[in-house]
Amino acid sequence: MNTEELLIDADGHILEPPDLWERYLEPKYRARALRIRVGDDGREFLEIDGQRAVLTSPTLLTSLGGMKKLKELGEKIEGFNASRRELLRSRSGEQRETFASLGADGHRETYLSGCAFGAMDMKERLELVKHEGMAKVVLYPTLGLLWEAELFDSELSSAYCRAYNRWITEFCRDSGGRLVPIAHLSLGDPVEAAHELERAVKDGCKGAFVCPFTITRKPHGHLDHDVVFAAAQDLDVPLAIHPTLEPPAWGVHQRFDNLEGADWYLDLFAAQGVPQAFATLFQYGVFDRFPRLRVVVLESGAGWIGYWLNRADAIYRRTALGSTVQLKERPSFYFTRQCYISADPDERSIAAMTRLVGEDRFFWASDYPHPDHPGDYLEELRGMVEDMTTSGRRGVLGENVARAYKLLER
Repeated sequence: MNTEELLIDADGHILEPPDLWERYLEPKYRARALRIRVGDDGREFLEIDGQRAVLTSPTLLTSLGGMKKLKELGEKIEGFNASRRELLRSRSGEQRETFASLGADGHRETYLSGCAFGAMDMKERLELVKHEGMAKVVLYPTLGLLWEAELFDSELSSAYCRAYNRWITEFCRDSGGRLVPIAHLSLGDPVEAAHELERAVKDGCKGAFVCPFTITRKPHGHLDHDVVFAAAQDLDVPLAIHPTLEPPAWGVHQRFDNLEGADWYLDLFAAQGVPQAFATLFQYGVFDRFPRLRVVVLESGAGWIGYWLNRADAIYRRTALGSTVQLKERPSFYFTRQCYISADPDERSIAAMTRLVGEDRFFWASDYPHPDHPGDYLEELRGMVEDMTTSGRRGVLGENVARAYKLLER
């Protein structure tokens, strides 16, 4: 990239210290803290409210910093995959161990041993940011993306969020603004979420995110969540939707049986809950009620947004289905006024999308250090922006996210 271009990663991740919730929860909740324990089999597992997590396997837990190993393997990953496929032809039930095979060279793998450089240490992350020529990175959690799918107690969910938010602002505090903290909110108790957003922003958070489902099963755009939208609008910070693990009965993978271990397939569609949640904001007229609210769509790709907006406009304007949408204008109007979307660096349709949808609507994001994205994201990013106009390129690389989160204002 041109060294004069502002480069900001819109969605990087940290790996939280395993004792974060034990240290940062209010005393009344500490016995129910999110924590990592060791089972009778010697393998670590995630504990949520005193119960062993079902959706987070020990293999997943140890793989969460897996981009480190992907970077080390480089082109050798193709050879690894080929040998792994051959092994899986002759052995059943092995797919879930794929990421574990990328691990610690014969040593017992743990959550901490799989931690990538800069994923848990502020000074290391600043070294990485400098080495990669970035001005800033916007940070999201890792363990924080796992627990909501298995916790249906709104009070404890809010407490888990508060604990993380206190820690992440502390983690970023002395980074000179180069590490950007984002608050985690649970919509189980919207009034408490609004209060926490106000507290977290005052403490240094530059925005907040919610997961793509709600434990109440109320759509994100439901009027009961207006208190959260109002708070985000008044505080002048964006509200993002970020993919997480989802309760199986509510997820997008219920169409077929016998897909256990089909990790490629499952990951390919894992983020479909995000556009579904996003669409409810249009269905319920959120953008007319809150015309200054900024919404960010994360880690679900961005190439789909052109078709999505075309289809959304068409059925809004030219079919009777549009009468059910409580909006004064067509959906694309609000997207180009109030919404942003992040693209993976390996997407090749984004140059065209910026011309069709708007150069100021797109970010890029590394997802570092998670193992479901390749490690050569800066090389891929060069390919993503090479056909863009100068203004489009500058916007995608960093200016758009800086504007959306007001990162350059003092």
